[in-house]
Amino acid sequence: MCGRSSGPAKNEKMMKEIDARGVSALNVMFTSLNSPSQLSGWKSSGGDPCGDSWEGITCSGSAVTEIRLSDLELTGSLGYLLSNLKSVTYFDMSKNNLNNDIPYQLPPNLAYLDLSNNGFSGTVPYSISQMTDLKYLNLGHNQIKGQLTDMFQKLPKLKTLDLSHNSLSGSLPNSLAKLSGLNTLYLQNNRFTSSINVLAGLPLNKLNVENNKFTGWVPAELEDIDSIETGGNSWSSGPAPPPPPGAKPLSAKHKDHGKDGNGKNGMSGLAIALIVLASLVVLALLITLLSTTRKSSPSSHFLDEERGSQRAFTPLASQELSHDLHNAKHKEFRESESFDSINIKTLQKSPSIGYKPPPSDFTQSLNDNEFASRLNSKRSTSIHAVPYSLADLQTATSNFATGRLIGEGSIGRVYKAKYPDGKVLAVKKIDSSLFQEGQPEFSEIISRISKVHHPNIAELVGYCSEQGHNMLVYEYLRNGSLHEFLHMSDDFSKPLTWNTRVRIALGTARAVEYLHEICSPSFIHKNIKSPNILLDLELNPRLSDYGLANFHHRTSQNLGAGYNAPECTKPSAYTMKSDIYSFGVVMLELLTGRMPFDLTKPTSEQCLVRWATPQLHDIDALERMVDPALRGLYPPKSLSRFADIIALCVQTEAEFRPPMSEVVEALVRLVQRSSMNVRDDLAESRRTEDSEY
Repeated sequence: MCGRSSGPAKNEKMMKEIDARGVSALNVMFTSLNSPSQLSGWKSSGGDPCGDSWEGITCSGSAVTEIRLSDLELTGSLGYLLSNLKSVTYFDMSKNNLNNDIPYQLPPNLAYLDLSNNGFSGTVPYSISQMTDLKYLNLGHNQIKGQLTDMFQKLPKLKTLDLSHNSLSGSLPNSLAKLSGLNTLYLQNNRFTSSINVLAGLPLNKLNVENNKFTGWVPAELEDIDSIETGGNSWSSGPAPPPPPGAKPLSAKHKDHGKDGNGKNGMSGLAIALIVLASLVVLALLITLLSTTRKSSPSSHFLDEERGSQRAFTPLASQELSHDLHNAKHKEFRESESFDSINIKTLQKSPSIGYKPPPSDFTQSLNDNEFASRLNSKRSTSIHAVPYSLADLQTATSNFATGRLIGEGSIGRVYKAKYPDGKVLAVKKIDSSLFQEGQPEFSEIISRISKVHHPNIAELVGYCSEQGHNMLVYEYLRNGSLHEFLHMSDDFSKPLTWNTRVRIALGTARAVEYLHEICSPSFIHKNIKSPNILLDLELNPRLSDYGLANFHHRTSQNLGAGYNAPECTKPSAYTMKSDIYSFGVVMLELLTGRMPFDLTKPTSEQCLVRWATPQLHDIDALERMVDPALRGLYPPKSLSRFADIIALCVQTEAEFRPPMSEVVEALVRLVQRSSMNVRDDLAESRRTEDSEY
């Protein structure tokens, strides 16, 4: 009896919870729209949208299925809980005055989405890629920018796509070719570049690509569709080149275009001769290029700040994954929520001479050899630290002037060194009192840390040991530290996006894994905190202050309030598991935007770990504690998985914390399930350039 009656009761309770979450989403939406009077019946808290007939709301039973609020002069934004509206299939907010980014959290089961004729900015949210029932998508006449990511693989039902009158740029993604049901496509008045060949196989009836920066030729397959507009682009003149070998043959009506009146191929002998000549010229150029490449000297390992700001950030394309890995993860990808795609390759381990192979075989599945060759072309692992004279560093730092001071830690100060040729370095001047009895020779420290080479570790450039001064010289990273981005933001900085935060966590974890489990002998860092995580021009993390753990035995300070693991009552008590705890605190900073210890908060919230840990497995609590600077622009599933990893790292008992290789694997799984792309979030998180020098 009890067993049979508990089922319906449980279902009824679940339905109430689902309804409550949907109402909560509408409450937040109403508040975000500035509580407009034209939305009669709507409330900022509670209410019954179906029973009370809220303006623009259509229901089926007690479930909200349609939201139609077009042309009502609405202002504000859409809020951050729309993913709770799981029964909504029709969502029309067109012809209003809405602004800010289109939120990631849109109703997940939409068939009709119209946000056109507003003032939305930001990028096209990748969560749209999971709306497998979507038939109509209109984001036209907004201020959307950036490049379209490969987000159209799972939208076979999409019939109409309108992205016109925005500021979208870059080439069209290959996944557009997967839109097998698309018959109307409007891309006019954007900044798209490259060719439109990806559209050739689509069953289009209407196509408008006017006023872009497209090049190449309009594919013959598109020339006879019912309505096509192509003006205002940079199309190539003259006949299109022949299709490459193995290309799909054109339909019969297009084959006729290349024949003369007698049905014979119209290509003349002169044309054939020109093609052969052009092929020979290309071959000669390739040979010359290869010869020049072999003779060129290896690139400098110094950070070239002026050129570095223009480096392209290439996303990990699906074809770059091995075939086996792709098949193995396909089901997992389908079941998980995606947003933009992180470039995993830039976060892989760098090979280094004399070190043990990595313990995980995951790197192998991502084509280690290809990554290693690319990495080594940019940074040589054979470069050793070079000696700098004291006089040279005094000149470059204006005699270690206060104006050149860029950081101060427990073992010394860091100064900016500037040279006439534009080179900028960071000089860490170690407190001379630390070089006393029982400490290793400075030359031993240099010898060891100069062997460390990893894309997520700050590179040691040189050293100085003269007249009692001992200094380490590093590459200078203009974007400063993670601490500055999270806790010292100003009007000239933009908050870090969720994509970038996950990338910083994974890159830092890779660096710590390298120190713990790959270097031989291994390093315990003992000073992992956000001020020691530097960010390069592409906001990739570079862990600093490694290899100096011995000095922490001599200082009167530990890591700092909030970072110390419970077992670390003194510096000598640090272990690798203590590093894991400190890394978990950094992840909490990324999640919440809060300081590890903050006296300005209420007493119960001053210690970040103590306040946050009980809430890490509560979805509703997570939404309340996430950094407000994110403005709700994050995927809930990714947030929850990120919190789960934090909970493992900050456990009170050290033996229960996982090794860093397991933390890395957990973060990699998070990235894979989310299929993130960071190209477009760089501009959103970019710090303005330092004009001081």
